[in-house]
Amino acid sequence: MPTLRTVLSIPLLVAALLLSPALSPDTSGTATTAGSTDAVLPRLVTEGGAPAAALLDRIRTGPGRVSRYADTGPGIARTDHFRAGSITKTFVAVVVLQLAAEHRLSLDDTVDRHLPGLLRPARTAGPRSRSRSGSGSDSGSGSPPDGRRITLRQLLTHTSGLPDFTQVTAGAVPLTPPQAVGLALTLPPAPRGHYSYSSTNYVLLGMVIRQVTGHSYAAEAQRRIIAPLGLAGTSFPGSRRSLPAPHGHAFAADGSDVTELDPRVAGAAGELVTTLDDLDRFYAALLDGELLTPHWLREMKDTRAAQGEYGMGLYPTRLPCGVTVWGHNGRISGSYVRTAATADGGHVLTFRVNTDAMADHRLEPALLAAEFCPRTW
Repeated sequence: MPTLRTVLSIPLLVAALLLSPALSPDTSGTATTAGSTDAVLPRLVTEGGAPAAALLDRIRTGPGRVSRYADTGPGIARTDHFRAGSITKTFVAVVVLQLAAEHRLSLDDTVDRHLPGLLRPARTAGPRSRSRSGSGSDSGSGSPPDGRRITLRQLLTHTSGLPDFTQVTAGAVPLTPPQAVGLALTLPPAPRGHYSYSSTNYVLLGMVIRQVTGHSYAAEAQRRIIAPLGLAGTSFPGSRRSLPAPHGHAFAADGSDVTELDPRVAGAAGELVTTLDDLDRFYAALLDGELLTPHWLREMKDTRAAQGEYGMGLYPTRLPCGVTVWGHNGRISGSYVRTAATADGGHVLTFRVNTDAMADHRLEPALLAAEFCPRTW
C-alpha cells in the first residue's frame, strides 16, 4: 500500500532508541534481534500515535524455530484476531498462481477471456493520467481500460492501469465486486504497463477465481492455504461485521472505535482476518516453497513488470544494511499490519497497530531494520 510501503533509508542511532516495551517472551526461545526491536516498538505508540502495537518474529534454527512476542500499550495481545487489509492480496495471488500451475488459467489470459464484456472502453471516461511511479507510455497509456488487452499478469502486478475504487469509497462503503469495478471505471485510468497500486486489480482476480473454479476466492484460499497450513485463526468473514474472539478494539485516526466493520468494503483486496502467529506461519511457508513450486515462486517474486516495485502479491524492501525482505502490508479501517521475511522464509516478522494511521512513517523502516539488519553498535 503506497503511503507506508515506501522505505526511507534512515540511520538507526542509539540515542534515538532508548525506550523499552512491555514484553511477553515466547517460552520457545528468544530472537537475536530482541534488543533492537525492543527499542523501536514503543515508538509506534509514543511517536506514531497508535493506541497499542505488537510484534511477533520467527527465526529458523536448525530443525526448528524460535519466536518472540512483544507488545506495548493497553488492550493488545498475541492471540488477538485482527483485520489484515491488503495482506489478503498475497493469499489471492497464491490461489491464482496455483491455478496457473494446474493449467486452469494462464497469466497471459486477458480479463475478457474469463469475464467477457466486463471491461470495455465505452464504459469509462476521464482525462489521461500518469502513475506515480513512471511517466513512460505504451500503446495503452492513459487509455480507457479494455478487458481485451489487460492480462491477469497485469492485474497481479498492478500494471493494468485500472483506477483504485477505494479512492472514492475511502474503504468505508461495502460494495459487491461488480459495483467496485464499475466505480473504478468512472475514474481516470493510469498508464497501462506501469506500476500503479490499485485494489481493483485484486477484486477482479477474485472474480476470475470464481469463474475458473466455480468457488469463491475465500473458499479456494481456505482449501488451498488455510487448511493445509493449519491457520486456525485466519478467515474470510464475508459480510460478518464482528471479529472472532479473542480480539481487542480497533480505532480510526480520529479515535473512534471501528472494531465492527463490514469486510465488503475491501473484498478480495482486503477482507482477511487473521493473527500474528498465522501470518508468520503463512509467509514462512510461502517463501520456503510449501505453497508454490520453485518456478511459480520465482514468478511471484519477479518485479520487472512493475519496475522493481511489486511482484505478484509480494513486494521487496531493501533495507539500509543491504538486506532485502519480502512481504506485504495491509491497512483497513482500525488496523495496520506488516509482514516481512527473508527470501527463504527463515526469518519472519509481523507487527501490527490497532489503528489505520501512524503519524511518523519513518517508524516502519526503522523497525524492519532493527529486526533484520545486523547490529553494528
